[in-house]
Amino acid sequence: MAEERIQKILARAGFGSRRASEVLIADGRVRVNGSVAILGAKADPEKDQITVDGQAIPKVEAAGEYIALNKPRFVLSDNVSEDPRRTVFDLVPVQGHLFVVGRLDFESEGLMLLTNDGELANQLTHPRYGHEKEYRVLVARRPDEEQLAVWRRGVVLEDGHKTSPVDVKIDTTAGKGAWVRVIMQEGRKRQIREICTQLGLPVVRILRVRIGNLKLGGLKPGEWRSLTPMEIRGLKGPAVTGIVKSRPRPKPRTYRKPRS
Repeated sequence: MAEERIQKILARAGFGSRRASEVLIADGRVRVNGSVAILGAKADPEKDQITVDGQAIPKVEAAGEYIALNKPRFVLSDNVSEDPRRTVFDLVPVQGHLFVVGRLDFESEGLMLLTNDGELANQLTHPRYGHEKEYRVLVARRPDEEQLAVWRRGVVLEDGHKTSPVDVKIDTTAGKGAWVRVIMQEGRKRQIREICTQLGLPVVRILRVRIGNLKLGGLKPGEWRSLTPMEIRGLKGPAVTGIVKSRPRPKPRTYRKPRS
């Protein structure tokens, strides 16, 4: 592999954006072959030893891996030490280090992205980039308009964080309950479940159907596939948004009397 700027290597290895990686270098936390790295320097990740805070960065393969997975229920989204339960890595037997984009809790299911592209993983995960995640949520009690309005505006969670505005609407009814479609640009741990608990809406299922422009499609639980080049370009492009934002009112026009 040819030499690359160190901040690009760090970003691909999952240390945040290139700008964030530049901060690590400027703070003297990055070393190459034992020497403190400087901004603008280059290295070969296959030949040079690159460390951050004394720890070697994970090796990232030159060829990108981009995998869409339909995570089933009762599967962990990441490896947990001394936990015998199955993880998504048991379902995707791909060699090398993979980042998990869009972790789902143990009981939730649906679309996840696994990739060795750390820069893309950071971009899709950080709320400031505005990449949406879309869910179908089955609740045992049909929500009324007041509950939906509160959900849309934002709910204060137990840790004091107020959730950002979301697009929420009833998709279909199901007996006394309903399937609710939720589009959001943030994803705190168990956020949907905690919101539903506060609103008095018992959750039966949570299914993620979209991350950015990437859709679950016909993947069955436990199945996975490699992304197409078009899907990869779409994820790396501008954020796809489906949340309807109010348009600013046009400025009133001033009537001018025509000249005689």
